[in-house]
Amino acid sequence: MTKNPYIPYAARIDDIKIETEDGNLKTFRLVLEDELARAVWHHIPGQFAMLSIAGKGEIPIGIASSPTEKDALLFTVNRAGVVTTVLHQLDKGARIGIRGPLGNGFPVDSLLKGRNILIIAGGFAFTTLRATLVYLLEHRDDYGKITVIYGARTPGMLLYRDELALWADRDDLDLYVTIDREAPGWTGLVGFVPTITEKVAPSPQNAAALICGPPIMIKFTMPPLEKIGWQDEQVYLSLENRMKCGLGVCGHCNIGPVYVCKDGPVFTRARVKGLPAEF
Repeated sequence: MTKNPYIPYAARIDDIKIETEDGNLKTFRLVLEDELARAVWHHIPGQFAMLSIAGKGEIPIGIASSPTEKDALLFTVNRAGVVTTVLHQLDKGARIGIRGPLGNGFPVDSLLKGRNILIIAGGFAFTTLRATLVYLLEHRDDYGKITVIYGARTPGMLLYRDELALWADRDDLDLYVTIDREAPGWTGLVGFVPTITEKVAPSPQNAAALICGPPIMIKFTMPPLEKIGWQDEQVYLSLENRMKCGLGVCGHCNIGPVYVCKDGPVFTRARVKGLPAEF
């Protein structure tokens, strides 16, 4: 962390990759310019950072790279507002600000060790779960069976397609990639994430589920999990809620006594159920 958590590190865009066929999702590879900053940076899968562009603003974005990927930080950004639009217009070599890492992340080094892991993701919410999966695979012996269910609207809207192909060939990972409807040339699964989850029926025995996606996907994914015995304490959800300062100071993201940016964005489903009706 910087001494003053409000002051961002300077970062250079080292590479840009267009992820989806509509061009609205790009992965930015960022390199912190300060050698000391690179040395002290350490994040947990599931954390986020604030990306800033001078004169335009600052936005919270989940960190898509694993802590084991030491040479750069990855952020997959959806073009959806002023800051993200300007970011999408930048070229390699441009400088931006990065403040973080922020939030709590998934407990990969404590509560999840020794357990079977189920990852469920929808759309571009796969970003921090990509970081988590890479971390789990780098520490493969520390975890049991790993199952991933990932869905997108079309084949062209899937993120990290090169990595998906590599992961599909692994025999220590059960990967289920699905699209919403039939598409020319697609030979994989077809159906919404909740439907595929019901078919896969992942066992809750000694397991934890890490889920991130559109609220509607999460809502309809929970019943099939509950049906086969998953308990709320086993399910970790990554939330978003108008995060602004990232430090629990401004109050934009609070839900009752909880600040999503500081106390989350990762919560067990049991804790989410205890929050006011917003979630």
